[in-house]
Order: sequence, then C-alpha cells, then structure tokens
Amino acid sequence: MLKLFAVYPAGCPNNSFFGLVPWYHYLPKGDFQNCNLVNFSFIPTATTQSDIPLILLAIVDDLLRIAGIVAVGYIIYGGFQYVGSQGSPDKTARAQNTVTDALIGLAIAIVAISAVSFIANKLGG
Repeated sequence: MLKLFAVYPAGCPNNSFFGLVPWYHYLPKGDFQNCNLVNFSFIPTATTQSDIPLILLAIVDDLLRIAGIVAVGYIIYGGFQYVGSQGSPDKTARAQNTVTDALIGLAIAIVAISAVSFIANKLGG
C-alpha cells in the first residue's frame, strides 16, 4: 500500500513544510521512541539495513516535489505569455511550447514522485 503521509508514531507532530517531507520521513516506526529518533544505523549489519538510502530517497522526493512546483509556475508563465502574445504567431507558438514543455515536466515529476515514494515505503517497511 502506498503511504502518502508520514510514518511517524501516533501522537507525534507531522513536521512537513509546504508539503515537503523531512529527512526522516521514510525511516521505520521502530526507530522512534516518544517522538525521538533512537535507533539509527549508518552501516548495515546482518540484521539491519542502513538508513542512508531512505534519507537520500526523502531528499530526492523533496527535489522532485520542488520540480513539480516549478513546472506549475512555468505553466502559469506560459499562460501569461499566451495572453500577451496579442495574436503574433511566433509569440503564440513560443507560449504554447512553454506550456507543453511544462506539462510534460509536471507529468514526469508526478510519476517520479510516485516511484520514489513506492520504493522508499517498500525499503522502509
């Protein structure tokens, strides 16, 4: 099952900022005790895996979310270009290309965010 929200223990605050996840978002619940991180492993052992890949996936997730926000900004910018083109064919074409490219970028970002979240949730448990 794809988890869309943080996996913090019950009663702990969700410390997201503008929808961005904190670095400890994908760490297993067992690593927390009284809302504090108590079990963190840098080096994998025979019984535990390293938490570094989960932290890196949280950072990549945030970067992809920022890319999606930038793509939405470019869609709006392309809309303003289109409105301001005043019927000029080259300006209209450039505005349409801006919107099209931004929509493609947004679609890629959404798919990538879903893939990163799925992989991180499977690794993190």
